Amino acid sequence: MKILILTGKFGLGHMSAARAVEEQFRQAGHQADAVDLFEYAMPEQAPIMYWWFNVLVIYGGVFYNIHHNWTANSSGEGRGDNLIEGLERLLDEYQPDVVYSTHPICSAAMARYKDDNASDLPLITCITDVTCHSEWIHPGTDGYLVASEAVREGLAAKGVDPDTVMKSGIPVSGRFRPVRRDGGGPRELLVMGGGLGLMPRRESFYQALDALPGVHTTVLTGRNERLYRRLVGKFENVEVLPFTRDVDKYMDRAHLVLSKPGGITSFEAIAARLPMLAWQPFFQQEQENAEYLERRGMARIVYKEDSSCVDVIRETIFDQNALNAMAQAMERTAAGLDRGAICNIVAELAGERASA
Repeated sequence: MKILILTGKFGLGHMSAARAVEEQFRQAGHQADAVDLFEYAMPEQAPIMYWWFNVLVIYGGVFYNIHHNWTANSSGEGRGDNLIEGLERLLDEYQPDVVYSTHPICSAAMARYKDDNASDLPLITCITDVTCHSEWIHPGTDGYLVASEAVREGLAAKGVDPDTVMKSGIPVSGRFRPVRRDGGGPRELLVMGGGLGLMPRRESFYQALDALPGVHTTVLTGRNERLYRRLVGKFENVEVLPFTRDVDKYMDRAHLVLSKPGGITSFEAIAARLPMLAWQPFFQQEQENAEYLERRGMARIVYKEDSSCVDVIRETIFDQNALNAMAQAMERTAAGLDRGAICNIVAELAGERASA
């Protein structure tokens, strides 16, 4: 079966999810390819769009949240129209049996294509945060894969047929696996700020981490090259690294991760059964992610102020009962997810189309 996976690099989460399902489909014997639809359809404009998006996220978060909240229940009609011509070329070239999307604008463009062409090509949308925001809901979508039962219920409340929604979790690479962690001796803290490296800029925070007795800290600065250059090599007990694709290796050796609660990072930690401290998020979708993690006992929410954050790290990282409780909550959550739904729904929809 040929599966075309549509995505975009607005942040790294959408692309990471696309790569994860590409991996899963290929392991199941399908031909699957993840394509950045924005780069394919608008090769000259896409880099500029991505640059402005990063600027907005870093410096204009208030405006991002205003737009996110304003459109929470509005129709996504018209979004993705500028991608249609490129999408038509891509579909003609690839000839997929199923289209899978990990970005809401890609889903909107594909839904518009289906409507304009009376196409029965199955469209599956994977929602990459713990959210039921209306930007993800488009007529012509044949199936939704979501992180939790609450999202499933939220989509149903907005008119989506609940039979088309499956609780699969947010897809992550199979490299993220449960690890049995030593309960004694020195501890390993992993600090992350997503692909853009959005984490405290104050050097005093990292000095405080360096001073934590019995703790070695690894800081992944992502694409925040300025922060990396400022911190690298300055501390005895803090290892500072630039962007890496080996996050799974650093999660494997960690006892606790401190991170912004992006959807992908959160579910990578769940897959690794790695207890989590989530920075009090600013962006609305990350607030929903953090509330989900905290409500299910998988994480604690902490503030970014140096002293209070470091105090919680100190209290948590040597509290084996607390770490065990979070890991067990992650185990329960993982057990309730249908990871096979990703392949099952594709096979079901492709089969229905073939027999029609």
